[in-house]
Amino acid sequence: MAKKILVADDNPAVRRALVDLFKVEKDYEVCAEARDGTEAIALAIRQNPDLIILDMSMPVMNGLDAARELKRIMPEIPIILFTQHADWGLHMTNLHVDRIVSKNDSLSLMGHVRSLVPAW
Repeated sequence: MAKKILVADDNPAVRRALVDLFKVEKDYEVCAEARDGTEAIALAIRQNPDLIILDMSMPVMNGLDAARELKRIMPEIPIILFTQHADWGLHMTNLHVDRIVSKNDSLSLMGHVRSLVPAW
């Protein structure tokens, strides 16, 4: 059974690129797409994904606030913060995310996904 991935980004082109990325991965599938953090939380509760990918800068609720709430209600689900701001020197200690991946280094995203939720 494929691992379920929830993606949240306010940019439809980025969401589409992530969906397309997972379409070619037989062991992973996108179970839901969100436009903001609030929608990501609601979809995560309904879909129970194996991993969540959040953009940091989203309207309504940003990725950092969404990650904090998601870790409170689903602490076992790994979260990747997929952001253009990864080079700001953000430290994961207080961010409630398992990884920070730069959108400028999107080729490494699948490696991070595989390391957090291996497909067996």
